[in-house]
Amino acid sequence: MRHEPTGAADEDPIVCATSVRVTVADEVPIPLPAELRFSATDPYAVCLSVGAPFASRVDWVFARSLLARGLRRATGSGDVVVLPGGRWRPGRVRILLRARSGAALLEVASATVAAFLHRADALVPPGTEHRHIDLDRVVEQLMAGSE
Repeated sequence: MRHEPTGAADEDPIVCATSVRVTVADEVPIPLPAELRFSATDPYAVCLSVGAPFASRVDWVFARSLLARGLRRATGSGDVVVLPGGRWRPGRVRILLRARSGAALLEVASATVAAFLHRADALVPPGTEHRHIDLDRVVEQLMAGSE
């Protein structure tokens, strides 16, 4: 069962077009278009989609709380680590993405991330995510492979 706050359908999903500065290994950083997305149907997660125009995009899905904490302090371990820009990159948030094939460091404006999270928090306030989970759909998906 899913309980949507009033007006959620009008604002869902939240999409924020932006750009990121991507650094890979010893390469020169390059700017790329990006998108931050949030939907009440997956209330614990955000999606960061990065890619050049007319090329395939790469999507990373990770915890909304990780992105929020990363505005203030280094947080995360494993595939995604989020760090505030600090005194060397004030006004920026750094997102370290790791995969078997390598790692990339992305930088995005802190104000953009904060505004995106503010909209997401207005749609699904932190701590209320469980109210937005469609349990019937989750059970249906889990049972689909059991027959």
